[in-house]
Amino acid sequence: MPRYFFHITHERTEIDRVGEDLPDKHAAWKEATVTAGQILQGIDGNLVPGRDWRMEVADEFENTLYVLHIRAEKPA
Repeated sequence: MPRYFFHITHERTEIDRVGEDLPDKHAAWKEATVTAGQILQGIDGNLVPGRDWRMEVADEFENTLYVLHIRAEKPA
């Protein structure tokens, strides 16, 4: 089964060195969206304008498959 990695960037970058075995890239996308939702719930007001949140999903060959990007902006 292929292994997928979920790297997070918010204030600092956290590289997923363990990853998760999943059947395919579609399962990796589902896992990414579920996990991203859980992580964003835990940010508790720490996402401020000018400080983005990002999850990069990579396969076992270090190819980026998906990027979830939450951008916090303050209108001008």
